[in-house]
Amino acid sequence: MTREQADSRERIAIDVDHVSRWFGNVVAVNDISFTVGPGITGLLGPNGAGKSTLLHLMSGFLRPSAGTVRILGAPACGNPAMYRDVGLVPEREAVYPFLTGFEFVRQSARLHHLQDPDAAAAHAIRTVEMNDVQNRTTGGYSKGMKQRIKVAAAIVHEPRILILDEPFNGMDPRQRLQMMDLLTAMGADGKAVLFSSHILEEVERLAETVLVIVAGRLAASGDFREIRRLMTDRPHTFRVRSNGNRLLASMLVSDPSVTGVELVENDLNVQVADFLAFTRAVPRVARAANVTLFELAPSDESLESVFSYLVRH
Repeated sequence: MTREQADSRERIAIDVDHVSRWFGNVVAVNDISFTVGPGITGLLGPNGAGKSTLLHLMSGFLRPSAGTVRILGAPACGNPAMYRDVGLVPEREAVYPFLTGFEFVRQSARLHHLQDPDAAAAHAIRTVEMNDVQNRTTGGYSKGMKQRIKVAAAIVHEPRILILDEPFNGMDPRQRLQMMDLLTAMGADGKAVLFSSHILEEVERLAETVLVIVAGRLAASGDFREIRRLMTDRPHTFRVRSNGNRLLASMLVSDPSVTGVELVENDLNVQVADFLAFTRAVPRVARAANVTLFELAPSDESLESVFSYLVRH
């Protein structure tokens, strides 16, 4: 094994290798492979796609029917020791209503045999900004508050890996922004953060890598912008603004990379068959036409565009 291969292997936090899981005749996950390293990874998929099953496999709650799931090189299922390095935030309401927020997080610290569970719990609660309600029973918490106290319990032992299922459910805008900042900081600190969400804006804003699950299969993985550019059977659309949109449109329409041009108010919408060829052609054409470009930007490279395309195909 080369030094580069060894370094790459050490950076793999979660390794899902040709994993399938079926329940009777129902195949929930079908031959999925991917790895997760440090940083933030978003898991996307429509309802019933297999996201929850996949998260349960990675969390060690389910055994694969085929293939292997490894956490830091060790099997996920039947391996309680892995929870020393893993924090879990389930979607379901997993709090005890008779415990205060502080008691709930401290109990998690005790289960991890931390040396000073009170101090660890207090630190985790400050991290999720729940100090002011930590002595209230969790039964009186809002859904967003319950989500945040679950995160506090999951990070109390400072895990290397954090797995979250729909972590932003029930949070108000301020709470959502605070949680995004926390997860971003954890990813920047070298932690491996994997979260599922049905809100595309959250994944697009947070995730460096996306995993798209459709009908139990991995439809795509990687940077969603790169995935979009590889969709060669679907034209790209660019928004162009210049000081001579009409002249630029008349010259661009004859370029081989362009399939359509539409002038809408102050914008020029250009449909493109070849992404790279078009980005090279525009400056050349603008220079020849003596036109100044103000903006050149893809208008269909959002995660929603990628997701919708993959689900339909």
